[in-house]
Amino acid sequence: MPPRPGVAIAVLASCGLLVSLVQTMVVPLLPRFPELLDVSGSTASWLITANLVAGAVSAPVLGRLGDMFGKRRMLLVALGLVGVGSLLGALAPGIGLLLVARVLQGAAFGVIALGMSLMRDVLPADRVGSGVGLMSSSLGFGGAIGLPITGVVAQFASWRWLFAGAAVLGVVQILLVRWLVTESRLRTGGRFDVPGALGVGGALVCLLLAISKGNDWGWASPTVLGLFAGTVVLVAATARYELRAPAPLVDLRVSARPAVLLTNLASVLVGFAMFAGFVLATQILQAPVTTGYGFGLSLVVAGLVLLPMGGSMVVFSSASARLSRLRGPRTTLVLGTLLLGAGNFAFAAMPSTVPLLMAASTVAAVGAALAYSAIPLTIMRAVPESETAAANSLNTLARQLGTSSCTAVVAAVTATYVLGDGGPPSATAYTISFVAAGAAGLLATVLVLLTPAPAAETVATPAPATAHG
Repeated sequence: MPPRPGVAIAVLASCGLLVSLVQTMVVPLLPRFPELLDVSGSTASWLITANLVAGAVSAPVLGRLGDMFGKRRMLLVALGLVGVGSLLGALAPGIGLLLVARVLQGAAFGVIALGMSLMRDVLPADRVGSGVGLMSSSLGFGGAIGLPITGVVAQFASWRWLFAGAAVLGVVQILLVRWLVTESRLRTGGRFDVPGALGVGGALVCLLLAISKGNDWGWASPTVLGLFAGTVVLVAATARYELRAPAPLVDLRVSARPAVLLTNLASVLVGFAMFAGFVLATQILQAPVTTGYGFGLSLVVAGLVLLPMGGSMVVFSSASARLSRLRGPRTTLVLGTLLLGAGNFAFAAMPSTVPLLMAASTVAAVGAALAYSAIPLTIMRAVPESETAAANSLNTLARQLGTSSCTAVVAAVTATYVLGDGGPPSATAYTISFVAAGAAGLLATVLVLLTPAPAAETVATPAPATAHG
């Protein structure tokens, strides 16, 4: 007897928690890694860059393989790579193997898209919205709880326990998925598009390296300009090939549909707007009181203050599913982007008390929950059932491009506006960053309003309840 749908939803959504923990586990420790590993700060920053680039390349590949050979099978492969990478990170003697570990952990980027697409295939129609919403929002909740966890570990134990814990969680997730989630019966078959994968992967490597390292290498440096030029050339060449390929990695004709294209563009902006609060709120809480805006809290306390942000994302993911069922995911997405913009504009006013900052972060988090829950439903309504994993993988990449761009913009602004000579960022730096994030949220609203709703006859419905997970 197959497990109940609620069990499958819980298992797959918990995979999202692992993904978010793996992505954010090293961020609070970046200032300490140069001393711990005896490397420069720019070298330590590759612990983020390597994970980001590897994830961007692996996500569309895993998504396409999932559509071809089974989404559950590829989900287990991705979790296995995360587990191996985490174990290697716990044992790594130096920066070299630790970077390899972070590359293997990058496979986590494919877990979310595979999990959401698997939900569409194996859950009853009335449970797909809530399941997808919960899994998508688990990224935000996991990131929120990851901050205090990292803070506690950094304060009282070795950083290696972070990787060891992720390895244990990876093994647990593999066992739960094997025991409690049924494989999808949908397959596309065909041959894997190797040239397309190389072209897409190369373009993503060039683009993400340029975005993530632009501040370190210089935006006008020959290296960064060459990477951007390489991105353009590879995108043009790959697009030409994909249009002629019999079984392309990326179906550009489907991706060019207004409902898909505009949703992906809006997703970039949503990722930018959401990540601003994640990156900057904890910095403001930890900044010294002498800055005029900081609260002087420890990393652990700052993470606890932001826990309501993650909790609200979980609560409103279910509300998002109900709203999407009643009014359609586009309505939910409009409301989410509006709240996301409003929350960031409230942040831009630099709240003078912790409760006010918590209120601003919660408004932004509710908006992110609604938007993140509605985006995959919008994508799945606009693509054939046989391409949901690949389409969701590309959409996950779009959101990741937004968060990467946010990181680059914030780094550039905070490096420009500082207090004194080499001091902490000024309040102006945070105001500019949050205004940019708020504007991104409102521009996303405009794009969503311009996105046509799929015609009733083209909306694919989920698989019947006989294939429960």
